[in-house]
Amino acid sequence: MHRPILTYQIFSHLHSDCAAIRQAVFVREQGFTQEFDEIDDHAFHILVYDGGEAAATGRLYALSKDTFCIGRVAVMPSHRGNHLGATVVQALEICAKEHGAKRITLSAQCQASAFYEKLGYICTNDIHMDEFCLHVTMQKTLSDHETKA
Repeated sequence: MHRPILTYQIFSHLHSDCAAIRQAVFVREQGFTQEFDEIDDHAFHILVYDGGEAAATGRLYALSKDTFCIGRVAVMPSHRGNHLGATVVQALEICAKEHGAKRITLSAQCQASAFYEKLGYICTNDIHMDEFCLHVTMQKTLSDHETKA
């Protein structure tokens, strides 16, 4: 059985399909109420297509000249189990590298930390609540060879 080809686009604005995925996953499925914020106005947003259908999203923004933050990684329920979350994170890492990143940080739901660990992220001691959900700050330092374009 052939898998459809995955493609993605990165936008400098919050694309309506990215917003729809976040609304479906974080608001309707998980119950978050403060999903959209001012960061959306200056972040990069990725939209992953699975066989032409909008399937996953995430965002990336600069915290400093060489530290970027990945967040709002979401995969539609009908597309889970196909490694689209990893596709989102890896594509955003490439985008960050292209903009000078040496470090990436993110705030992961604690139940999702193992997913990020598989992608090379390390948990810090910063455990905090985001609305009703326990999160942990995670970081990844990009090697010299990874940060060269």
